[in-house]
Amino acid sequence: MKRRIKAFLLFVLILSAFALTGYLTLAFYYRESFVLNTWINGVYCTGKSVEEVNSELLSLTEAPIIAVIDKDGKTYFLDLGKAGFSMDYRESLEECLEDQNPYLWVDNIAADASHRLTPAVAFDEGKLRKLWQETDLVKQAENREETLELCLTEKGYALYDGLSDRLDIQKAYDMLLLAIRNGENQVVLTQEECYYDSSPTDEQKQLLELWKKIEAFQNSGIVYDMGDERVPVDAADAAGFLKTQEGLPMLDPSGELIVEKEKVEAFIKRLAEEYDTYGKERSFLSARGEWLTIEGGTYGTEIDQKAEVAYLMEGMLSGKKELHVPEYKRQGMHRGKDDIGDTYIEIDMTGQKMYYFEAGELLLETEVVTGNMSRGWGTPGGTYYVYNKQKNRILRGEGYASPVKYWMPVNGGIGIHDADWRKEFGGEIYKKSGSHGCINTPPEKMAELYDMVETGTPVVMYY
Repeated sequence: MKRRIKAFLLFVLILSAFALTGYLTLAFYYRESFVLNTWINGVYCTGKSVEEVNSELLSLTEAPIIAVIDKDGKTYFLDLGKAGFSMDYRESLEECLEDQNPYLWVDNIAADASHRLTPAVAFDEGKLRKLWQETDLVKQAENREETLELCLTEKGYALYDGLSDRLDIQKAYDMLLLAIRNGENQVVLTQEECYYDSSPTDEQKQLLELWKKIEAFQNSGIVYDMGDERVPVDAADAAGFLKTQEGLPMLDPSGELIVEKEKVEAFIKRLAEEYDTYGKERSFLSARGEWLTIEGGTYGTEIDQKAEVAYLMEGMLSGKKELHVPEYKRQGMHRGKDDIGDTYIEIDMTGQKMYYFEAGELLLETEVVTGNMSRGWGTPGGTYYVYNKQKNRILRGEGYASPVKYWMPVNGGIGIHDADWRKEFGGEIYKKSGSHGCINTPPEKMAELYDMVETGTPVVMYY
């Protein structure tokens, strides 16, 4: 029994000696290499020397391209390879190796030892500065004139400001150097660190004050509501209103901008020429499916130009910001270039038919009798409107007095009314036995029409 115990103890002793020898052998081995489960920058380094790890890390690394971002967010790229850029991890690897305890390598069996190291960098500063000076960022900063200029463009007055936000090229370069040495891949040129404002001269201060007035004037908030369209008074329009001298807007004795009435009148005149419909010909899609040109008539919109000139001159100088419906001398039921809209009466004198559309839907269709052509009483074509409605009216003229139940005048003494004395309507009756110019309508249809139509409804009449 004792012999067995002695043999077992001897075995344990010999085994422990082998284990200790192995442990110490590895500990001695790890004095010159990285211990078990060591990872550096994603590279497995166990058993590798500083030189081996350095070579492997460098093989995975290319000369970086560094991004320089200006205050407006624009990015400029520099290829550091063109500046003789190189990297070396040996110094940081040596420090990492010194920090490890080779006798405690067993601690890494259950957990990785991961490290993130920054290399030492080297580059040719002369080449780097040349590379920096060739960037558009630096070229633009060097070529930027330190002046103020006010000029008129297609979009109104604009200020060239060469005093504000000037790039301090040396400070920006110093930030670039710091970023490269810290291993960063971008430089953000913050305004506080790399930009400055030059002090204006007294003359430039006056120009800046003038620009503030012009800028406020040009940023007009007046927008014309023309019905289906909006017409803003933009910066170019506003700039065109100002009285100038030697290319610059003038100020009155109180220091305010001078608006020239003639220029505002020209703007309003152009607006009226584009949007006034009164007295103008119109393209009209008839119920018979043809596009017709309708000339003349009393229906339409006409801007009160005098009133609008006064409004605009006052509004621009006082800085109004509003959606503005112009004053009108005449105004149709609808506003805009197509002011007939989709609710109207249509009278086809050639076809002797009358239609009433409401919101685009045909609600009434009837035959009628219009003015007697043979006696020169033909009903005039054009675009008119229902300007009144009356019941039980006696229509009087030379040699006649006709009582009617429903009367809707559209053009002076010419109107739409019932005609119970007629038994037939439509066809060619109007050519020889037509009315004195009015639109004779079957009584039952006239009663329907009268109840549906509002005063102001457009009436399109054509042959």
